[in-house]
Amino acid sequence: MQFIKIMLVALVFIVNLTVAQPSWAGKDFTKGADYTEVTQAINQLLTVKDNPEQAGYTPEEFQAKLSQLQSQKYVMETAKKRAQCHNETGKTLAVYANKPKKSPTQLYFLAAGQVTDDDWDCDGIYLPAASQVVLTPNTEAQELTEPIAVKFVDGTQSIARTNPTTGAIELNVAPAQVFKAGEGTWSLPTLSQADIDVQVPSPQLID
Repeated sequence: MQFIKIMLVALVFIVNLTVAQPSWAGKDFTKGADYTEVTQAINQLLTVKDNPEQAGYTPEEFQAKLSQLQSQKYVMETAKKRAQCHNETGKTLAVYANKPKKSPTQLYFLAAGQVTDDDWDCDGIYLPAASQVVLTPNTEAQELTEPIAVKFVDGTQSIARTNPTTGAIELNVAPAQVFKAGEGTWSLPTLSQADIDVQVPSPQLID
């Protein structure tokens, strides 16, 4: 009887391993749409490697774009968690997020000092008009004349922080895409930073 019980426990364990992915296993982001898009973009870019002017790039711009895409590809190949947004701006941050297979990507509000839970995909950030922003590390700040949404690839650990000297919002990684109103599938409301600051942070993002 004891032997039968042991065999049953072992059988249940084996079935669980077969049917459900172990919770400790890393995520595989190489099967998603982001990975396909980035891989295709790299392949297309490499077709003009010897003559980047055909695609409207200077040699320096070509290399910068290729490096950016290769970095995004590397993130998806090595990431162990879903994309997360870290709010180090000192104020409320509007982010685009979804709970995979349970909710569409929509706008939520992340309190200062908070990080989105890795049960969620934090796909991007909403930046209101009049914001001073640095979208790519080591570039100059620009003032937005209209709101934009910046999108990150799967697995990105994005950090938005405020530069204490300039007051500009700086991103630690360059976004994969930048949307304006009417572009892409995300809704871009007309919100000022003052409007965002009075929003109640979304508690479900950090549960």
